Amino acid sequence: MKIIHLAPAFLVFAVMLSPGQVVPQQKNRPFFQGDKKPKDEEGKTRSLAGVVKDAKEDAAEGAIVQLKDTKSLQVRSFITKDDGTYHFHGLSTDVDYQIKADRGESTSGVKTLSIFDSRKSAVINLKLDQKK
Repeated sequence: MKIIHLAPAFLVFAVMLSPGQVVPQQKNRPFFQGDKKPKDEEGKTRSLAGVVKDAKEDAAEGAIVQLKDTKSLQVRSFITKDDGTYHFHGLSTDVDYQIKADRGESTSGVKTLSIFDSRKSAVINLKLDQKK
């Protein structure tokens, strides 16, 4: 029967935990993210905002703005605010998006946010004037 001496291992462990040592602090990131940066920090996302106006150039409150991802064909919607504004966040920089607005019998027609548009915060204003 062999006798194992734990004293050297215990001594190493005790030295590692001694209160006299200073451990450098890490950046203020949640522990579950590890060394990965959030998507926004890597430049992989962007936002899109704008104003929808009617044929008389007034803000189009309550217009439905639809944003279509041309890769997945997923459609997101936003109902414009009192001042006709809309916004979409967390959009991929690797995807083209088609956007249009509808209210009643009027539509804006389709515009595109291209992958070649390198703005982090793109602005596309829409005008309702075409009949459906």
